[in-house]
Amino acid sequence: MNKHINFSSLLLVGLIALQSCSSNESKKPEERAKYIIPDSTLKTIKIDTVKRCQLVDAITLTGSVDFNQDNQVNIYPLVSGVVQDIKVQLGDYVQKGQVLGVVRSSEMANYSSSLTTAEANLSVAKKNLEAQKDLYASGLASQLDVTTAQSNYDQAVAQLSLAKRILKINGDNTDGNYVIKAPISGFIVQKNVTNNTSIRTDNGTNLFTISDLKDVWVQANVYESNIGKIHLGDPVEITTVSYPDKVFRGTVSKILNVLDPTSKVVKVRVVVANQDYALKPQMFARVVAVNQQNSDAICIPASALVFDHSQYYVLKYNGKGSADITPVTVLSKLGDRVYLSDGIAEGDQVVASEAILIYDALNN
Repeated sequence: MNKHINFSSLLLVGLIALQSCSSNESKKPEERAKYIIPDSTLKTIKIDTVKRCQLVDAITLTGSVDFNQDNQVNIYPLVSGVVQDIKVQLGDYVQKGQVLGVVRSSEMANYSSSLTTAEANLSVAKKNLEAQKDLYASGLASQLDVTTAQSNYDQAVAQLSLAKRILKINGDNTDGNYVIKAPISGFIVQKNVTNNTSIRTDNGTNLFTISDLKDVWVQANVYESNIGKIHLGDPVEITTVSYPDKVFRGTVSKILNVLDPTSKVVKVRVVVANQDYALKPQMFARVVAVNQQNSDAICIPASALVFDHSQYYVLKYNGKGSADITPVTVLSKLGDRVYLSDGIAEGDQVVASEAILIYDALNN
């Protein structure tokens, strides 16, 4: 009787243990169930359809803002002397023809004296010619005398014309001073002279530099590996540290054909409109050059891309809250658009917002 009871007990314990194991096994698949995006989350996230777009390659370059040297003038001394009465400072805006300073110069005094002498010689030569003509008419002078007087008069005219031209080239001032005037409107961007500075024409140092900053150059650096990706006329977007949210646009206007021997880069020039003078020379710039290619590729919003463990992924949406983590290969990025070579196909749907949060949930 006791043996029967013990056997029944053991059988009962075995059945309970078997049932417990079966119950645990049935729970395991439930514990490993794939993450399903809740309906409440589906209402807030964006699901985007994969498309094909014209392939655009974007290259990010470093550069700096520079003067537009086509709209820049260096003012050099045309005469020697002592600088007086400087009227402008570095950074001042000047109008064309505005007086910047005065040079007291013995050369200008000589030019003025030469003009006065030439005028006097012309007056004498004119009177002598008239007198010789009257004498010739009276038979008291020969034709040779008239011819000589005419030659002297013509030389006097030429000397006066030369004196006027020389004086005009040097400011056309007859009081012995050379007046420095602005040849163009713009900003004083260099000033290398002060009052009482002695200057010489053979010095080679400019007195002032004036630049019109209504447009500026942005000089970008292109490494050898990217030279073939930059073309004349390519559109360019430029940002600076000073204005991180403002984009300045221009086009590639010049590609220098010489590599810098030290940095091994090619300089690329971009002319940028600067009507509000926001861009200042020597500012650092981030330059994104855009090259539209004659091919297309899969494109998705940049917000749909996830980078993890040295690999890019997207969340391919299958409907009813189901999404798969799918590795992709990135061709290029431009703004809020990413171009892919594989991983997904046109017409697929991807999670285009909160992608990182859903990616973490799928991984966990």
